[in-house]
Amino acid sequence: MYYSDEIVEEVRARNDIVEVVSGYVRLQKKGGRYWGLCPFHNEKSASFSVNGDLQVYHCFGCGAGGNVYTFVMNYENYSFPEAVRMLAERAGVALPQEDGSEEARRRGDRRARLLEVNKAAARFFYYQLRSPHGQIGYQYLKKRELTDETMRSFGLGFAGKNGAYLVQYLREKGFEDELIQEAGLARHSEKDGGMLSQFWNRVMYPIQDINNRVIGFGGRVMGDGEPKYLNSPETPIFDKRRNLYGLNYARKARSGNIILCEGYMDVIAMHQAGFTQAVASLGTAFTAEQAALLKRYTETVLLAYDSDGAGVKAALRAIGILREAGLTGKVIDMRPYKDPDEFMKGLGKDAFEERIRQAENSFFFEVRILQGQFDMDDPEEKTRFHREIAKKLCEFSEDVERDNYLQAVAEKYYIGIENLRRLVARYAQSTGLAKQPERPKSGIQKKKGPEESARQSQRLLITWLCSEPGLYGRIRRYISAADFTVEIYRRVAERLFAELEEGRANPAGIISMFQDSEEQKEAAALFGAVLPRLDSKQEREKAFHEILLSVKKNSYEYHIAHMGADVNALAQAIAGKKALEELAGTHISLD
Repeated sequence: MYYSDEIVEEVRARNDIVEVVSGYVRLQKKGGRYWGLCPFHNEKSASFSVNGDLQVYHCFGCGAGGNVYTFVMNYENYSFPEAVRMLAERAGVALPQEDGSEEARRRGDRRARLLEVNKAAARFFYYQLRSPHGQIGYQYLKKRELTDETMRSFGLGFAGKNGAYLVQYLREKGFEDELIQEAGLARHSEKDGGMLSQFWNRVMYPIQDINNRVIGFGGRVMGDGEPKYLNSPETPIFDKRRNLYGLNYARKARSGNIILCEGYMDVIAMHQAGFTQAVASLGTAFTAEQAALLKRYTETVLLAYDSDGAGVKAALRAIGILREAGLTGKVIDMRPYKDPDEFMKGLGKDAFEERIRQAENSFFFEVRILQGQFDMDDPEEKTRFHREIAKKLCEFSEDVERDNYLQAVAEKYYIGIENLRRLVARYAQSTGLAKQPERPKSGIQKKKGPEESARQSQRLLITWLCSEPGLYGRIRRYISAADFTVEIYRRVAERLFAELEEGRANPAGIISMFQDSEEQKEAAALFGAVLPRLDSKQEREKAFHEILLSVKKNSYEYHIAHMGADVNALAQAIAGKKALEELAGTHISLD
């Protein structure tokens, strides 16, 4: 759904960012800003700043930043239209009806109906578990040492012993058979002459997306039936490869990592013990899509897979996927227990916290498992093992990282470091396995940007002008948007200066110009820069003048270096030098 700029701005203006963020983060006012612990990374001291005057936020720890839309999108993982609708509802702003195609409206309505029928089914299962019909399921969960609060929190339920009950309930709620089937909740049975749910005599685990909407179910059979676990089929709202069980809770954990398990009960047991960062894949092997999803919330994933052979094999596969996604993977040792659920019951929370602290580096885990395939008492086998280590070391693209691991492996396995280094070099040369640093598709390395001091001056000037818009009229003859040599800074300056010409400044609206999240973050950082803390007027005027001179001087040098044979560029450079000289001898009052 496309919303006009006018509607987007009205919704933003009606949602004060301090009030919205306060609903998620505990804020404390210090000076002219509000501060709190950043919800986007783990920290102990407040570096998350919300500026009510500019209607922007910025974290000086992780760099997250933006306006009220950016915050809601990042925190709730909403798309932009979803953030607009959420904030519009909060502020009581009536949005225009979608003017898309009939087909688009039909698909949207269908998705909404599928979510409704899943929600109704979850409610049915929930109350069944707590009825006389669900005692077998309830006692099973009690035997697994789950509390009533945990069962409630995860919405656990029970599917009765007759697959017709759910269908009957959903029909009574007004859901048509076609929708029930499309949601994967039932199917026609020729044998039984009607439509029956495949979920019966099972403890039910509602699967929720990151916005807490029920998108599917997992069911654990009571007794010896097969299959032991049965999951919803793929539907328009349920893609197993792109969702993770428990992520709707784990994304809010402030742990600095996410624990990846194999099963529903592992996740639930972990959460009950206080490890609310645990998630699990949904009846499939861990996927690249799930790794990309995890990367939105963490840089470190701890694997808590089963300690048996199948679990080790799954962990090895997951490590490769995590590495490709740019995530750091570590492996938690479950032994002597099979999985996190058994471990928690056997040794408890404190022991598991110690296992987290001792989590094994994923590369060393791979090497340790690899070592088990060779007879280390046989010189030939031992040499083959060392060659396999060399092969794995070639997978690192950065020389520094590869050398660090090479030294660590040499020390751990008592291999002469120079011998191992030569082995790696020979193996890389003979096989071509040594990865090269990635280059842009053009084959040309990106040039480095301007010096950080120049970038800092440009950031500070934009922040200062937003804080004191009246200053623009005093410097407009000396400076223009073209003086901002970083492209995103220039685009911000163009919009900001145009607004200042009209006597206003709307930083939060400027951020909305950018669609890319990284650009939004960088634009927000411009308005979040900390101005020099100076007491006297003379000191402030001197600092402001030095910032102006720095921006203008960098602009002149940049354009001289890039003008080539362009006559117009030469004329601009000459004019720039003249303005720089004039500015150098000018006093600008901050009164």
